[in-house]
Amino acid sequence: MSQASTNELVDRRGFLKATGAALAFLGALEAAPETVARSLEATLPERADVPGAGPDADVLIRMQADLRRALEKSPAERHWIMVIDTRKCVGCHACTIACVAENKLPPGIVYRPVVEEEFGTFPRVTRRFTPKPCMQCEKPPCVPVCPVNATYTNEEGVVVVDYDQCIGCRYCITACPYSSRTFDIGQYYTPALPVVDGAVLGGSVDAYERASSFEYGEARPRGDDASPIGNVRKCHFCLHRVKAGMLPECVTTCIGRATMFGDANDPESVVSTMIARNNVVRLKEEMGTEPRVYYLI
Repeated sequence: MSQASTNELVDRRGFLKATGAALAFLGALEAAPETVARSLEATLPERADVPGAGPDADVLIRMQADLRRALEKSPAERHWIMVIDTRKCVGCHACTIACVAENKLPPGIVYRPVVEEEFGTFPRVTRRFTPKPCMQCEKPPCVPVCPVNATYTNEEGVVVVDYDQCIGCRYCITACPYSSRTFDIGQYYTPALPVVDGAVLGGSVDAYERASSFEYGEARPRGDDASPIGNVRKCHFCLHRVKAGMLPECVTTCIGRATMFGDANDPESVVSTMIARNNVVRLKEEMGTEPRVYYLI
């Protein structure tokens, strides 16, 4: 056998091994989500002990240490906030796509759009990119208008939606001044595709879309008009990840380190030092909503 044929065989075997491992992981995730979640959490270092989390460490490592330290406190003692440095955002939309993948969002549902603006007159033109997750207002206009109390502020100060309680009236969408809420009408990216042998998570090509998502830490298979189909949906700071000691997906995916997350009640946290600067703004502060998302300009 020639060297080229040998290399091709090795590469093919390596690909098959990697594919098999990926399929096995996805199958385990669908079959036993609680077991996988425990396994993932077991691989994390002790909450208050993140290696290399000194003052000169990468900001992601420092935020990881901040998060572990915050999780040692009771929920009422934490004050989760997000800080977005618009000077570092390059408009790559990686955070948007990562959020879609993490929360298995269907067509028409976007938790973290990035608004693009252009300023100036040619040839002196510049662009600004502004990610817009839910502002997690301390005085949210969406909460009092809900007739069934399906949306509320949890003990950590994050505005959440109870999918089992929501009746889909969409009053909260109208009340939100930031357009941070969308309605799930039950669409799919790959509707009614044929059954194919070897498809991931089952015989149907669209089985991946119908597999469980884990928002709010609950396994919810998609289909048959079950929640969250027919409900209002929104960003929730990836609470299922935060509870397991992981940063929100949009934070870890940001290539420019433009998005920061942490406990504002911790004076040593990255976010606390950021919001103490004089170039901090919040959107539509004049409305008295007290948003928990801050922007550096």
